[in-house]
Amino acid sequence: MKQHEEVTFQTLTDNEDVQIGYSDNDIVVVDSIQQFTETRTAHVSMNAVVICTSGRVQAQMNGIQMELHKNQVAVIPQNVTVTDVMISPDFNLKAMFLTNRILQSFLHEKMNIWNDMMYIHRQHVVTMDEDEILFYTHFYDMLTLAIERGKENPYHTEIIQALLRSAILGLCGAMKWMLSADNQLSIVNSQLSTGESHFQRFLDLLHSNDVKRQTVEAYANELCISPKYLTVVCKKNSGKTANEWITEHVLEDIRYYLKQTDFSIKQICDRLGFPNPSFFGKYVKDHFGMTPMQLREQ
Repeated sequence: MKQHEEVTFQTLTDNEDVQIGYSDNDIVVVDSIQQFTETRTAHVSMNAVVICTSGRVQAQMNGIQMELHKNQVAVIPQNVTVTDVMISPDFNLKAMFLTNRILQSFLHEKMNIWNDMMYIHRQHVVTMDEDEILFYTHFYDMLTLAIERGKENPYHTEIIQALLRSAILGLCGAMKWMLSADNQLSIVNSQLSTGESHFQRFLDLLHSNDVKRQTVEAYANELCISPKYLTVVCKKNSGKTANEWITEHVLEDIRYYLKQTDFSIKQICDRLGFPNPSFFGKYVKDHFGMTPMQLREQ
């Protein structure tokens, strides 16, 4: 790695020292690294799940010290800056890099657990016990078989993504357990700053509202704060504005209802708070580059 590196899909797949097990437009699975040199700064533009398979690594992640040992998993949200990376000579990893689109598709209504873990409680390391390691070892073997032997299957990508979704859901369950164990939630919540508390309440509102396509002002009014302040606390705590959070969740709801349900376009409009199918069609076209029916059939 260079002294400064932008970690993207392209840089991963172009790096000869990175052994890629699978990649598509939304996912890159890294099997191992052939060589790893210390780097001053790396900007990771994707969500990442990194399993330390041997050795150890330590680094600063957005200024927070993180150390990873064998059988520990680092969970990293998108657009994070990693600095001061130091590794042991025997360090190796397996990793999964995901776009926010596919992550939301995998987790959907459970996305709040990921967001709470990443942005509110800022816990980024999950330790696995022997049973969990055994489970994920067998899981990874099955994934490898699906990648290597299923290429001729017309549903190859869907099969791979279904397996990876299972792994992410399992990890999400471990996150939920971590956040609730030993009253961790109440302990951390009592230490939240005012801004962090408002950000958490905003995410809670966003996840709980069936109609997410509301203005920043509407959410701010529910929180009894100004729209400008809501945008500031969102940007400070997550790197994204309130409007970007809202849009991401609206788009994922649209994708979910079009691709995972048999609801009519009119029914989806009503559920998601769009005034009419014509407006809905224009919104989908503007954001996805295709009509609702094209997106459904894609």
